[in-house]
Amino acid sequence: MAAPSKTLMDFFQQPSAKRLKRVSSPPRSPLSSLNDSAASSLSTTTISLEQKRRMEFNKALALSKRNLKLCSEKVSKAIAAGVGYVKLEELLVEESWLEVLSGELQKPYALKLSEFVESEICHGSTPIYPPQHLIFNALNTTPFDWVKAVIIGQDPYHGPGQAMGLSFSVPDGIKVPSSLANIYKELQQDVGCTIPSNGNLEKWAVQGVLLLNAVLTVRQHQANSHAKRGWEQFTDAVIGAISQKRKGVVFLLWGNYAQAKSRLIDESKHYVLRSAHPSGLSANRGFFGCRHFSRTNQILEKLGISPIEWQL
Repeated sequence: MAAPSKTLMDFFQQPSAKRLKRVSSPPRSPLSSLNDSAASSLSTTTISLEQKRRMEFNKALALSKRNLKLCSEKVSKAIAAGVGYVKLEELLVEESWLEVLSGELQKPYALKLSEFVESEICHGSTPIYPPQHLIFNALNTTPFDWVKAVIIGQDPYHGPGQAMGLSFSVPDGIKVPSSLANIYKELQQDVGCTIPSNGNLEKWAVQGVLLLNAVLTVRQHQANSHAKRGWEQFTDAVIGAISQKRKGVVFLLWGNYAQAKSRLIDESKHYVLRSAHPSGLSANRGFFGCRHFSRTNQILEKLGISPIEWQL
């Protein structure tokens, strides 16, 4: 029988320590006492850092859930009112991105994009993915100031139930796509992660990994069907904002499409890791062995930033 699925909080719950049997010991020198005091201080510092990491994660998770609830409520109200659609500018609710991208969704290209997506959802004969409340899931889950790394995808998965607004990620209960399966293989070889049974990467996003597709919507079973409609200009603005207003972010660019985005990144202040795409067609041509996950953490630690816990 399959093991019960874990929630995000389970990853950060620590097992209770076992009680140690008390034994007598010989008298100890003052030097030993000093050494013990230093060790105790180090232990306290370590615990404090771990507690701080968990507190940061819990705060990020709560914000992510709050943003998701806001979007879900907006869509539910629109459906109840018989409208069935929420304008794109109303679905981006994370305040840090609203500030950084101020006015972007009011530009002519974005208004035209919003009209196109509305027409596709309300009048098209083919389902559109992801669901409306998840279109900006990457930005609503990973605030601008918390971005540590960026993984760029092309467009959402186009199978029923697959797309969740995070590049390469699928919801719990959905079969792991081949590209993500290869990502898991590299993770295991690189940092020793156990390969998980699900494809939900939300834990990465909450920690500061922006899982950004270049195109944020798609028709069912029609890859790239919403390409060149304005999404690329919007997500380029996202990447450009990170490049201009942040420093020390790690960009993981897999495949030629993602690597073309390097033109938007100031490599004098950021770190760009390039490799082949993890798809079955190209993973053996440079993705396997790229060690991007350990290299990302090495960079973050060198910068004094807490590393990503890649294990799902």
